[in-house]
Amino acid sequence: MAIKITKGSPNIFRDLGFSPVEAEHLRVRAELMLALERLIARRRLTQGRAAKLLGVSQPRVNDLVRGRFHRFSIDALVDMLARAGVRVRFTTERGARVA
Repeated sequence: MAIKITKGSPNIFRDLGFSPVEAEHLRVRAELMLALERLIARRRLTQGRAAKLLGVSQPRVNDLVRGRFHRFSIDALVDMLARAGVRVRFTTERGARVA
């Protein structure tokens, strides 16, 4: 039995069938959430201490570490990173040409 392997794009959400715009929003949110999750792990914070640092409730931190994308806007994630003393910088790249 041969297994067919297809190379994915740089954006897994696009590969999963999301529109280009939604896929990009999800990709950015995923990167920001991952940065927060790594910060929490690196500083060895409990969810309660992370909540105080980030200015949110403990259940909100739980949603974060469980990867519940739909519960966070990009703005909210940037705010949490800023409260933790992390400077967020974005870069843009030219994508595929559209009409």
